[in-house]
Amino acid sequence: MTKPELIDAFRQRHLEFINYIILLSDAQFTFRKNGKWTAGQQLSHVHLTLLPFPKVLPSKEFILEKFGKINRPAWSYETVIANYFKTSLQSPEKFLPGEVRPEQKQIIAEEMKAVLLVIEKLLEQYTEEDLDTLSLPHPLLGILSIREMFYLISYHPSHHLAQAKQGVDGMPGLTM
Repeated sequence: MTKPELIDAFRQRHLEFINYIILLSDAQFTFRKNGKWTAGQQLSHVHLTLLPFPKVLPSKEFILEKFGKINRPAWSYETVIANYFKTSLQSPEKFLPGEVRPEQKQIIAEEMKAVLLVIEKLLEQYTEEDLDTLSLPHPLLGILSIREMFYLISYHPSHHLAQAKQGVDGMPGLTM
């Protein structure tokens, strides 16, 4: 994916996820099936995973000094996702959502949209070469190039959208 395609996928997949969650009833938003996260918790988790990026992306120099450059061949989108599914898929504690109440839905969604805009603007300052050479740590996959990180972070809301839909589909007497 080129940088514009990457930014577009990042934006569109997050907005699709947010727009689905926003339309859920309060009962659907808080329904828990088999101990899995509620749709509200899915929303909160995806939001939490975005929060580090506005802090780290403003400075290429910081990224270079702290994390360096990638020292292996680039992974394709498919390779990143395949490698992700080889991990435990267990979210680190700082990205675990607490209970999320219906009145928080709109607040989290609006905060997410604002963070998305900030991240998009920050990504614009990176060249294609920067995306392929500068690295960031991922808690499950280790060091990734920025492009690889955004392959994953663009896939992430789709993964949680599917989980949210599965949870809502299992709700007795209610469907979307």
